[in-house]
Amino acid sequence: MMDYQTVTDGETVLRDGTIKLHGAEGFDGMRRAGKLAASILDHLVDVVKPGVSTAAIDDIVRQMMLDGGAVPATLGYRGYTHSCCISINHVICHGIPSDKQLKDGDIVNIDVTPLLDGWHGDTSRMYLVGDVSLKARRLVEVTHKCLMLGIEKAQPGARLGDVGAAIQEYAESFRYGVVREFCGHGLGRLFHDAPEVVHAARAGTGPELRPGMFFTIEPMINTGKPHVKLLRDGWTAVTRDKSLSAQFEHSIGITETGNEIFTLSEKGLHRPGFD
Repeated sequence: MMDYQTVTDGETVLRDGTIKLHGAEGFDGMRRAGKLAASILDHLVDVVKPGVSTAAIDDIVRQMMLDGGAVPATLGYRGYTHSCCISINHVICHGIPSDKQLKDGDIVNIDVTPLLDGWHGDTSRMYLVGDVSLKARRLVEVTHKCLMLGIEKAQPGARLGDVGAAIQEYAESFRYGVVREFCGHGLGRLFHDAPEVVHAARAGTGPELRPGMFFTIEPMINTGKPHVKLLRDGWTAVTRDKSLSAQFEHSIGITETGNEIFTLSEKGLHRPGFD
């Protein structure tokens, strides 16, 4: 059984296995961090084109974070040396920016986390590069729907397993694989904290969702099997069967009456490429 900890304004927060319950200060901080994160991904809609390198995208992300008064939470995190993760086609997550150029027909996930005034705004989106196949487009659409179905289940009094069950049921209705090795997580003043948010679960199980909880939901969905292979760089996770993979991520907070999505695009661009 998980323990809960009410966090007061200015209190030092430790990763101690407890689920943190935040107040008004936390919601304000997460709104600011989430707004910056969403605005960065909005800007990239016009950047992600055939021929652009993932390193160039990373440079833009880093500069926008700095200009916004934040720092990239990933830069230096466990030895990671970049300001975002960029995952293309069969890369599930944690793709490392490089001189590799995007090609026509690619699908790409860009995952950003600005650390602004001590709060983490963690979010990712899929982008469609040029003329993308119907198969890839459908995967992206289904993955976004999985995320939003999971968020719908994130209500006070529900169980965390309700979120994963909704995602799994929808993804598997298309015979897609739901990645188990990576999951969402608690966040706030800490980048990664309790609870773990699994995307394949049994309804009615897991910790109770209580007002003040902050966490990410970030399903990774494969057109093939759910199995993962980690490359020798220690970061890049790919589909073992080389099938396509897609991911969307939002940071949310549980309220007294429902939930608040901190990382929605103010321009309505959180589904770039197929709206």
